[in-house]
Amino acid sequence: MSMKQIEIALLKNCINGSWIEAQTDRFEEVINPATGEIIAKTPLSSREDVAQAVMAAENAFEQWKETTISERSKLMFKFHAILLEHQEELAELITKENGKTYHEAYAELLRGFESVEFACGLPTLMMGDNLSNVSKGIDTYMVRFPLGVVAGITPFNFPGMLPLWMFPLAIACGNTFVLKPSEKTPLSAIRVVELAQKAGIPNGVLNLVHGAHDAVNGLLEHPGIKAVSFIGSQPVAEYIYKTASKHGKRVQALAGAKNHHLVMPDADLDKTAEILVSSAFGCAGERCLAASVVVAHEAIADVLAQKIVAYSDRLTVGPGADRSNEMGPVIRKSQLERAHGYIQQGEESGARLIRDGREEGREIGQGYFLGPTVFDYAQPDMSIIQDEIFAPVLSMMRVRSFDEGIETISKSRFGNGACVYTNSGAYAREFVQRVEAGMVGVNIGLPAPMSFLPFSGWKNSFYGDLHANGKDGVEFYTRKKVVTARWYRGDETSIGQKRDFVK
Repeated sequence: MSMKQIEIALLKNCINGSWIEAQTDRFEEVINPATGEIIAKTPLSSREDVAQAVMAAENAFEQWKETTISERSKLMFKFHAILLEHQEELAELITKENGKTYHEAYAELLRGFESVEFACGLPTLMMGDNLSNVSKGIDTYMVRFPLGVVAGITPFNFPGMLPLWMFPLAIACGNTFVLKPSEKTPLSAIRVVELAQKAGIPNGVLNLVHGAHDAVNGLLEHPGIKAVSFIGSQPVAEYIYKTASKHGKRVQALAGAKNHHLVMPDADLDKTAEILVSSAFGCAGERCLAASVVVAHEAIADVLAQKIVAYSDRLTVGPGADRSNEMGPVIRKSQLERAHGYIQQGEESGARLIRDGREEGREIGQGYFLGPTVFDYAQPDMSIIQDEIFAPVLSMMRVRSFDEGIETISKSRFGNGACVYTNSGAYAREFVQRVEAGMVGVNIGLPAPMSFLPFSGWKNSFYGDLHANGKDGVEFYTRKKVVTARWYRGDETSIGQKRDFVK
């Protein structure tokens, strides 16, 4: 399927290496968020489509699991090289379907490529353990095996990166895969699968099924699916976890967030404000590690608020295809209206709106734009503090001490990321030890781990036991077999006893 065909045609599923039409008459429009233009239509596939993809993956698994580890690793190296050749094309496609700026799309892909690089190290990653003489003449060793058919369900906000967090490592470990990308942003996932085919991934090893509720439930309930990896909002993540677990599947469900950033009086306020603005408003705030709440020490809160507004004023907001712009639109009109609703709620509840991005967004014209929006004097019980808005809205709270800051952060029901800004090693160390979040930053606005470490959200930001990426990813996509062995010599009938031969 070529790029031009994608732009004008109804999209197709990829099953057993072939692009075929879904068994449905229902479609979701793929819209360029910067213009409101319809650029494609995604089929909302049926359970029958899902079953067909799972069957293809099951059939392919029998041979793929026997493929040598070195051959699977070589395919990952080849896939990585092909991805690099097409990085600019993929970045432009992400910008068109998601709205983020070209530079953000390009950077997103780099992080996705890191996951493929990690999968290239499969021979080392799949190594087991052994121990000799656990008892007299008895040795024990552990080896890893693939699970079978696994599924990945990805969201709209990182349509190029997040599929690469899942299927390269899964298939490198010997599994076969069914990918269900977001129905809002399917184009980059399609292209990535095409490039995987070009790299030589065998038919049926990697399948793609478009869709929404029916496709998702089909994957969660199908007995052929052994594990499900999901990234998305908290309510859906909880549903995915409970439903898939109920049907006996291994699950990792990465959920929502409300990331708090504590700023101490000794921090470099210019650098801190610049970092906070980049974190909060990059990708139009549509990322699960974006700064969403600033917890400012009251001694510097007034100055910090002024600097945040000043840095926000410098951002150029507009279509991502214009490479001079620094912030694009949110994904859909409904998401823009939702963000407007939260801004209104914030004002009505008593928070002080010190930068209103609504009019700035309207001035751009077409598309779903909202300029950087900043609240001050927010309180813990306000919806702008409690809920994940997933838009360029930053709220600031004020605290009297470091301890009060830690306590404020720990009350959040989310625990994805938390950051501290300080020049004190003592504050930084204590923050790392005490804060209830799985990813922590010290003078860092986005504490996103590299792909060889787990993306380790806590609390309502994650459902499951094994996180995405790193060694957790290898553990998630494999199962262990422990072998205990004893060998007898030919002239022995039992340990220490020689056989009597008749002469």
